[in-house]
Amino acid sequence: MSINQQEEMILGNLAHAVATLQESAEFALLMPEVRVNLVHALPDARTGKDVAAIDGRITVVRGFPYASGLPAWGGSDHMARLIIEARKYDPSINAGINFRCDADVIELMKQYCVEKGFLFGWIDRTNEPAEVMAKDRSSMPWKIKQLVDSAGGVPRLFYEGDGWGKEPLSVALGDTAVEVVDMAIDIARRYRKKMG
Repeated sequence: MSINQQEEMILGNLAHAVATLQESAEFALLMPEVRVNLVHALPDARTGKDVAAIDGRITVVRGFPYASGLPAWGGSDHMARLIIEARKYDPSINAGINFRCDADVIELMKQYCVEKGFLFGWIDRTNEPAEVMAKDRSSMPWKIKQLVDSAGGVPRLFYEGDGWGKEPLSVALGDTAVEVVDMAIDIARRYRKKMG
């Protein structure tokens, strides 16, 4: 498959995933303050320009998730770096989505992972080394190593605890954008049911 065919396939997968997400009122309940991004990387991604994401992120409009822009290459920084770093440990990881994190979401993610036979993990930012915190955009290798150590591999679902000036977030990882959106919507449906 040529690089152009790969790029078209990834953008198509992202567009399909976004369309599915935008029909899920349940997922709007899991919208974090920083909003959501959905990413899908090329198989040999090395930089953020090799990762397609939703330009402007995903927000909530009239009770439903809404993509502020179209899928675009280089449309994410944080999630793109996360995927690239995670792929150093597990090359089958190509896509990811972030969403709200609280005690109920964590419990539901743990249950989901037990049911599906997936690894679950967390990143504890309370013990982040000062030299990592001091340099902007330098924490991802440390965070992903901690995550892999906590889970015994790259987990499909994990959360990143709060740190100084950082909102706690949940993340789903997988092969495609459609796969991670399906996981996130499943968690959101369980969340809505739990919350009544």
